[in-house]
Amino acid sequence: MRATESLLWSIALPGFGQLLNRKYIKGILFIILEFTINVQANFNVIIKHSFQGDIEQAINSCNYSWLMFYPCVYLFAAWDAFRDAGGRQSPYTFLPFVFAAYFVTVGLIFSDQPIFHILFGPVWLPILALIPGVLIGFIIRTILIRIHNSLD
Repeated sequence: MRATESLLWSIALPGFGQLLNRKYIKGILFIILEFTINVQANFNVIIKHSFQGDIEQAINSCNYSWLMFYPCVYLFAAWDAFRDAGGRQSPYTFLPFVFAAYFVTVGLIFSDQPIFHILFGPVWLPILALIPGVLIGFIIRTILIRIHNSLD
């Protein structure tokens, strides 16, 4: 339960899970990174425009050079909080987080291009890319665990 709680707090804001785990330096570092990237990328403005359906304005407001850091920092902070709270009981628990970061980053790269004639933008396409990233991470994790178990 503690690992899930830390993970959910880290999803709410990177660094909160670390603070809950009493890893204060890491927690403060992740909070500073989150705020720095958020402000430099104009992320809150992008989120606002995306929720209001103004995808073009979200794209125009986006500083992609900064926002490209966000998926890896965000998902690493989530994994770190989960791991430090005891969520590392089975092998390869990092894989869903890693593949989610890869896929969200790729979603962000293509977020200013229409896909199937739909412009998703820098919020919705990365969120949609999260789903296959997590699923592929779990699939690869399952395969590696089966291989590992068959070798024992």
